[in-house]
Amino acid sequence: MLKIRLIPILLLKNGLIVRSESFKFHQIIGDPITQLSRYNRWSVDELIYIDISSDDHYDVRREDAKIETSEKRSLLDIIEVVSKSCFVPLTFGGRIRTLNDIRSRVARGADKVTLNYQAIMDPGFITQAAKVFGNQCIVVSIDVLKNVHGQYEVFTSGRQKATGLDPVQWAKEVARLGAGEILLNSIDRDGTAAGFDSDLIRSVVTATSIPVIACGGAGKFKDFVTIVQEAKPSAVAAANLFHFTELSYRHAKKEMLKGGLNVRS
Repeated sequence: MLKIRLIPILLLKNGLIVRSESFKFHQIIGDPITQLSRYNRWSVDELIYIDISSDDHYDVRREDAKIETSEKRSLLDIIEVVSKSCFVPLTFGGRIRTLNDIRSRVARGADKVTLNYQAIMDPGFITQAAKVFGNQCIVVSIDVLKNVHGQYEVFTSGRQKATGLDPVQWAKEVARLGAGEILLNSIDRDGTAAGFDSDLIRSVVTATSIPVIACGGAGKFKDFVTIVQEAKPSAVAAANLFHFTELSYRHAKKEMLKGGLNVRS
């Protein structure tokens, strides 16, 4: 039986790590390398970096930043520096539009990439990417918000664009097109610490045979146990929960082991 993975997510905005709430509010909390060093010490299962920048300005000029700083530093520079210091499987996502975008990230050390906007705009891109880089390299991120009718709907561009897509049907299509994994985000639960949306996650996990990473809403370590027991995702992920509590990853793993989950100790 495959072990349940516990995955920290780091959100990059213009070169700095931020905490997110409802995909709207972003608070700067550090630089890419300082946060990474903590996760290396904790021996995490995997790491996911997602670039949510709205432009190409990547400036990490801070006295405490452990990365060479420059106004001209690009995302690819950051990926290269991070990958050299990262000792676990590394996924990068955000602003990927072409096969060359994927190629450049893989060349600089990414093991996998996440697709979102481009997958929705051109679903055939999922198949193209999977053929070139392998299914295991392609993760499709599905961001879900309850619309004005109270129904789950896939959104993109940081919750700015409603797509009209039902998340369950889109998850099935993503799997059919060749994605190796789904990163399922609940926009409603993002940054709320209210717990995962078990109804959403269960419906997507049940509908598709590819692994699903559940994300959005983790507020306490017990939430990881509860969502695995209720919805059976292949992995659980969080961002904010790991940022502000020392040894939080280890405590989360202990809680999962205590709950009888099959995780790497």
